[in-house]
Amino acid sequence: MRCATSVQALGVRSTMGRFVLAVLALTLVAATGACGADTASTGGQRGPATATLTDLDPVPIGPEPTPALPVTVRSFDGAEVTVTDASRIIAVDRYGTLSQIVYALGLGPKLIGRSTVAIPAIRDVPNVAGGNGSLNLEALLALRPSVFLTDDVTVTPQLREQLRGAGVNVVFFDSKRTMEGVVPQIEAVANALGVPDRGKRLGQRTRGEIDAAVAAVPKQDPPLRMAFLYLRSTAITMLAGPGSGADSLIAALGGADAGAALSEPFVTITSEAMISAAPDLLLVMTDGLKSVGGVDGLAKVPGIAQTPAGRDKRVVDMSDQVILSYGPNTGRVITALSQAVYGNAPA
Repeated sequence: MRCATSVQALGVRSTMGRFVLAVLALTLVAATGACGADTASTGGQRGPATATLTDLDPVPIGPEPTPALPVTVRSFDGAEVTVTDASRIIAVDRYGTLSQIVYALGLGPKLIGRSTVAIPAIRDVPNVAGGNGSLNLEALLALRPSVFLTDDVTVTPQLREQLRGAGVNVVFFDSKRTMEGVVPQIEAVANALGVPDRGKRLGQRTRGEIDAAVAAVPKQDPPLRMAFLYLRSTAITMLAGPGSGADSLIAALGGADAGAALSEPFVTITSEAMISAAPDLLLVMTDGLKSVGGVDGLAKVPGIAQTPAGRDKRVVDMSDQVILSYGPNTGRVITALSQAVYGNAPA
């Protein structure tokens, strides 16, 4: 579709007529900003959007396997742990990553305990973290776990020693959330459960999905300034910084991390911090956004309304179950967020 009609095409010969039409044509071009520009070339979608996965459950790499046990692995806390039985698995961490990996390895039927955050496929598995996220030793031991998978953010050193003292095999994993750490984490879990070949296959599939998703993200010059906000009602509103996991996700989306100058992974939101960060776009968890009253409620959080993202109501939310899980769904997460941010159609 042509944006402007040439003076010659209209057959106007008078000097005044040509002048008037030329001014009109230039005005039309300026008003449209060059017709045919797509959403990506203007910085992506405007206003709020939800990044959606058609299925939050990762696809298992195969049917339920038979673990090759016993196996001795080095836990992330430095201990040597010998796993002799993987028939009763508890997997607990802040974002439900470990239980997702167990499920994707085909060992979902062996899960007997999970985190508060969990994919739909394992919602019937007991939540051992409880409503406040704390772990109770007696409740854990009552489930008779054969192996306990966790990280040092979730389990305190005291609880670790209590569990090991009670004869529970506790294997710790790295709590850092980065794109580079996704596949090693998958392989480490698989090794601890006696299914190393499954881990390699799942890792290869996940790496391929991540690489393809990142390659498909539209390039922006300059990149969008994105800020990840952690929200739990207006009482807990935090801006993510380096080491939060959100920084790696923003990089995968081709964005500039508006929280890069922070000294901590998460800091309490203040007007000064948000205005200084000046994000063009806000990334949030869906339940977190609901807890503050949606996009309109978010605008009442200090400093939000004074940012470019706040003025444009440019907010992208995604399910709490997957957005920072950094597990087998990571490639699909990047693709869904890219589509919500930039408006690009799926391949």
